[in-house]
Amino acid sequence: MIHDLKISRPGLWFPTIWIYLVPFSFKDEFWTEPLFWTGFLFVTFPLNYLVYGLNDYNDYKADEINERKGNFLFGAKSSRLQLASLPKKITIVILPFIIGFTILCGYKMFLLLLFMVVINILYNFKPFRIKERPPFEILIQVGYVVTAIFSVLLNDQSMLPWQTLVYLSLFAFQAHIAGEIMDIEPDIIAGKKTTATLLGRRKTKFLMLSLLLIETYILWAWFQDYVLAGFLAIFSLWLIIDVLVIYKDRPYSLSQMKLFGLAMNVSALLSMLWILFSGKLLDPIL
Repeated sequence: MIHDLKISRPGLWFPTIWIYLVPFSFKDEFWTEPLFWTGFLFVTFPLNYLVYGLNDYNDYKADEINERKGNFLFGAKSSRLQLASLPKKITIVILPFIIGFTILCGYKMFLLLLFMVVINILYNFKPFRIKERPPFEILIQVGYVVTAIFSVLLNDQSMLPWQTLVYLSLFAFQAHIAGEIMDIEPDIIAGKKTTATLLGRRKTKFLMLSLLLIETYILWAWFQDYVLAGFLAIFSLWLIIDVLVIYKDRPYSLSQMKLFGLAMNVSALLSMLWILFSGKLLDPIL
């Protein structure tokens, strides 16, 4: 069970939790509803077990030589024997939630959950294996936005504005690129093609920076969320210093990657509290 928990990468649960919480604000008192906590549970271990489990099932060669794997932050290092039973175990974990949420919310929820499963199959398995078809492996991360729609349906919330969905999509793209940057060396050795292995670390950082600046503008101009926009502006400044002065094209050490991972979780927690307090992402001005 500990190994399965590592496969789900608790250190990377924050994107699904963050996106699940976007439709709420503290004034909703959502924490009093048992159904909210059931959905919250689903977007932690079960959903990430599906996402990262299928990823690991098809990435044995790259993960075997990836030094950042083998922990709760970045995921497990699994043997071929452990991976062989993974699809069956994922099915056992996910299926009760699909059945239960469908009974509660109807066919729209079933189609949404089915889409979550299908998009992960398309991403990981041949002949599609979109994860190795740059730049589509980045664009398909828009599937993370489905977590917000799942939250809306389950908790009977108002549908999010299209501006919010655009921002969440860019957030998902940027988060994925950050992972690709850290995995360039093992991916190249394993023969895995990604946007980062094609562009190189420096150009990929500039791509990530471009997304961050667009996100900053959206938060500033579309939502007048100066707090979150300011945070991303500071992060953008750090990335400029990173790529031009400090690390440039050099890989990060394992300890540095772990430090960045912890920092991402702290910033995610603080920004979650902010979006719930402010409600800015629910009320665009443009």
